[in-house]
Amino acid sequence: MNKHTLKDWILATRPWSFTASAMPVIVSFVWLIWKGVEVNWLYGIWALINIIFVHAAGNVWSDYFDYKHKVDAEDTYAVKILTSGQFTPKEVMRLSVILQIIAIALGLGLVCLTGLPLLWIGICGIALSLLYPPLKYHALGDLVIILCYAVLPALGTTYVASGSIVPQVLWIIIPIGFLTVGILHSNNMRDAGTDNRAGIKTFAMISGQKASKIIYQLETILPYLCYLLIAIFAHNRFAPWWILLTWVSLPIALKNYKAAKNWGGDPAEIATLDEQSAQLQMIFSILTIISLVIGIWL
Repeated sequence: MNKHTLKDWILATRPWSFTASAMPVIVSFVWLIWKGVEVNWLYGIWALINIIFVHAAGNVWSDYFDYKHKVDAEDTYAVKILTSGQFTPKEVMRLSVILQIIAIALGLGLVCLTGLPLLWIGICGIALSLLYPPLKYHALGDLVIILCYAVLPALGTTYVASGSIVPQVLWIIIPIGFLTVGILHSNNMRDAGTDNRAGIKTFAMISGQKASKIIYQLETILPYLCYLLIAIFAHNRFAPWWILLTWVSLPIALKNYKAAKNWGGDPAEIATLDEQSAQLQMIFSILTIISLVIGIWL
């Protein structure tokens, strides 16, 4: 058995992906402050740590099942911790279980301090995380992502931070969720050939190449249009008009948009589109946070 350093174990969880789940929590928390709601900072930070552990556990869990079902192989673009032999399947499964236990313990602790509504949100989140591999294999991965990394974290954050669920937050979180789903969708577009070989069906596969390209383009551009409409028609209700600051990142979005539009089917052409999509989601989210902070102070 290979000896692993702490750094190896941390990298096995794919920490560079954590912004996808962390940003909705941070945005929701800052949004509450912009709305003038008195927030509990301790519970907000707790929720952020909790979602990161849920995400880490889900990453490792997914990697294990992708390897066992031969979705990930030596010739795929997937994470190589198992296909390279760096970790054994048993080690990865053990890591996932440990992370799940920590995530559940943190969640239950927060439930005891806040209330039962968080329990139902947490149960949905953990269940979707555990069921993600088979759901992804049956074209439901995109739906799981927007629920786990947009809707549920946002609603949970508003509850623990303010004492009540505030659905209005979804007006600014769902657009970020579109960008988050774009990370998975671009990954599945690229891997359609090897996924088909493994006998699974992702949403990108059943959509077909042409439709998948259009779907990705919509996921990339719709967030900007949503924020524009909010700024014009509901800037005092759902977000400050400073939300248009997110348009600074539009050139990055257009670059990704064009990459998908011009894709001819060769996986190598969009080999890094998922990484570029993740960077866009992070930058868009940071600009959203900055716009809310400006709205708080001005």
